[in-house]
Amino acid sequence: MSNERKIALVTGGNRGIGYEFVKQLGKAGFIVILTSRNAEAGHKAVKALKESNLTVSFVEMDIENPVSIGQAMNLVRDQHGKLDVLINNAGIYLDENEELVKMDPSILEKTLKTNFLGAYHVIRTFLPLMEQQGYGRIINVSSEYGAMSEMSSPGVGAYKLSKLMLNGLTQLVAAETNPNIKINAVDPGWVSSDMGGPSAPRTPKQAAESILWLATIGPEGPSGGFFKDGKQLKW
Repeated sequence: MSNERKIALVTGGNRGIGYEFVKQLGKAGFIVILTSRNAEAGHKAVKALKESNLTVSFVEMDIENPVSIGQAMNLVRDQHGKLDVLINNAGIYLDENEELVKMDPSILEKTLKTNFLGAYHVIRTFLPLMEQQGYGRIINVSSEYGAMSEMSSPGVGAYKLSKLMLNGLTQLVAAETNPNIKINAVDPGWVSSDMGGPSAPRTPKQAAESILWLATIGPEGPSGGFFKDGKQLKW
């Protein structure tokens, strides 16, 4: 790759870990596109980041809506002509402590639509921008709850299944894609955020810093892996 500045896009970048991804990528010299389905929150986040002299812009995108994703891709293509790094960060956690087959099916359906199908549609829509230049780095924010070993423990079924499927998507797309496009899944740990709650031991900044090495790995770097704090986990 040339010394031209790289373009990165972060879904759900207006708060929590996503916001820290945007901030750290900006500090590293990336031109960063922050996406959110909430335009007001997205613009507010970008305004705050620009006060730190970071090159950040906002694009409205609802990952549950393939049309919205396509519109966002068209904007990125028209404005930048390429995409180097994609971080699938947006996700939800709706589970209560109840058995999967006894919960309201809408909880499972909503969770899969966002955490799995949302990431799938974002990848399939933006991947051509990477394929046309033969380079890309995709990071899927997953969870250790998505490991197969977790399926033998009760509880959190909708979230677990969504992350299990996201991990499978990571492996399959990595196997089917140009090897110069690296795609990996990561577990950020238990993070203090709207999703993780205030008692979580890890800050969004710590989580983001532990993950972003995958955005700049070289041609010898991993693809199709599942990582936490730089160490590969078992699927």
